[in-house]
Amino acid sequence: MKVTFRIWRQDTPAVAGSFVNYEVDGLNEDMSFLEALDQLNEELVLKGEKVVAFEYDCREGICGQCGVFINGRAHGPHNNITTCQLHMRSFQDGDTIVIEPWRAEAFPIIKDLIVDRSAFDRIVEQGGYISAKTGTAPEANAIPIGKEIADRAMDAAACIGCGACVATCKNASAALFTAAKINHLNALPQGQPEAHRRVKDMTAQMTAEGFGHCTFTGACEVECPEGISITNIAEMKSRAFKAWLLG
Repeated sequence: MKVTFRIWRQDTPAVAGSFVNYEVDGLNEDMSFLEALDQLNEELVLKGEKVVAFEYDCREGICGQCGVFINGRAHGPHNNITTCQLHMRSFQDGDTIVIEPWRAEAFPIIKDLIVDRSAFDRIVEQGGYISAKTGTAPEANAIPIGKEIADRAMDAAACIGCGACVATCKNASAALFTAAKINHLNALPQGQPEAHRRVKDMTAQMTAEGFGHCTFTGACEVECPEGISITNIAEMKSRAFKAWLLG
């Protein structure tokens, strides 16, 4: 299998980037997309050229570090998968595959396909935790939680923070990410002591980081590898309104 990778190359944030074409032959359709990039980099090493910088960690669809735009779509042509779960059988022999980093002001490019997503970390730091006594772990059934509430919290907690929601949104909004991080804690009894402060502080930090406003186009939900619903955004806005009313 032979394809042409058209990849965004940018050495540092301070210099302009551009697309560069690389022809790669001998690929197997059962290769993962990242394995194909690995093969490209091995060939570049042998030629004495700079390898393509891209990010990954687990390669199991869990960490979300691998996210890139592939042919104009976050994580590639399929729904509800991460880039590392994409395989070369999703493309045809002879295809040109365009690969570029997330595009958002709040995600500055570090190098090539790697962007700085530390803005997400700073949002979580503003309330993505609960007050809990240290020491011996409490009895698992000490605080009974109904299945409906537990399921709703777990659905929101599935967010892996990959950034696809931001990158695919025309406004570069982080509303889906922030809503998921707020709602999975605010839904649970353990999250109630900080509930109002959490939603106020995390949404304020989201704005301070330079993310755009949500206009409910739904693009984020479509591209989210975990299929997190935009109903979380509506719930976050409702919680934020109540929190500001209560001071």
